[in-house]
Amino acid sequence: MHVAPPLANEVTRLAALRQLSLLDTPAEERFDRYTRLAKRLFDVPMALISLIDQDRQWFKSCAGTSITQTPRDISFCGHTIAADDILLVPDALRDPRFHDNPGVIGEPHVRFYAGCPLSVADGSRIGTLCVMDTRPRSLGEEDLRLLRDLADMAEQEFAIGQLAHMDELTQVSNRRGFQALAQRALDRCWRLRLPVSVLFFDLDGFKTLNDGWGHAQGDRALTAFAALLLAVFRDSDVVGRLGGDEFGVLLSNCSEADTRSAVERLRIALEAHNHAVGHGQELRFSVGQATTDPSGFRTVDMLLAEADARMYEMKRRRGVM
Repeated sequence: MHVAPPLANEVTRLAALRQLSLLDTPAEERFDRYTRLAKRLFDVPMALISLIDQDRQWFKSCAGTSITQTPRDISFCGHTIAADDILLVPDALRDPRFHDNPGVIGEPHVRFYAGCPLSVADGSRIGTLCVMDTRPRSLGEEDLRLLRDLADMAEQEFAIGQLAHMDELTQVSNRRGFQALAQRALDRCWRLRLPVSVLFFDLDGFKTLNDGWGHAQGDRALTAFAALLLAVFRDSDVVGRLGGDEFGVLLSNCSEADTRSAVERLRIALEAHNHAVGHGQELRFSVGQATTDPSGFRTVDMLLAEADARMYEMKRRRGVM
């Protein structure tokens, strides 16, 4: 069995996948209709919309099977996202990549597979629309075009979701997306008894910069600050623009001391940024921190409210209201 290697843009790809806020969510009719349609049109027992996570493939929609995920290293779809077009496997038992795959020699006894990669706006391939059969077969050119058309429609659903959860200017999560991603991370940490910190940032003097240098420069400042947050914090941390010049970060499995160290790294990175920009365009921030430990569960909204209050207290002490 051949295991598909991670893609060259794996970090970016996983970030794009998580930005969708679809992993481990309930079934949705807007995706299920495509797998039902594919199952019927291609007369196959199974059709899936598969999302390829770091170590697993998780099925956002599955018609004809009750399996909801498998390890990534045994997935056909892990190979599909490395391709530019449809991966077609007429007979898995005769294919050296899959002949001894657990899903071929055991349940669900896949013999035929056809999968089309699904991409998001930045080109990252985050999953597949695929059909499978328990008998060998193939697809003609018209069938392949039909599978691509269905995949295109599924991608449009991703685009709608991205618009709903993404801040268009800074390309980080908007408030809605941040709350969804952060709550999921918080729930996981609570189950695993891990500490969580939430940071609430507000840019000092942003109105003065915006009024003095124009809205275009204000937009560049917001974009630059979001980029610094993404560069300083870990891939596993959740970053979002909460509105205006306010940003939030949720840090999983991170103590208060670790969080303070991360904020200090951000200050150092910001000083380097300020050194490179013109006078009057420098960025400064106030930040509030809220941390929860495994002894008590709190929601993301509760942590944000606490961090927000502490941020405003910092502003009052420094006279930068």
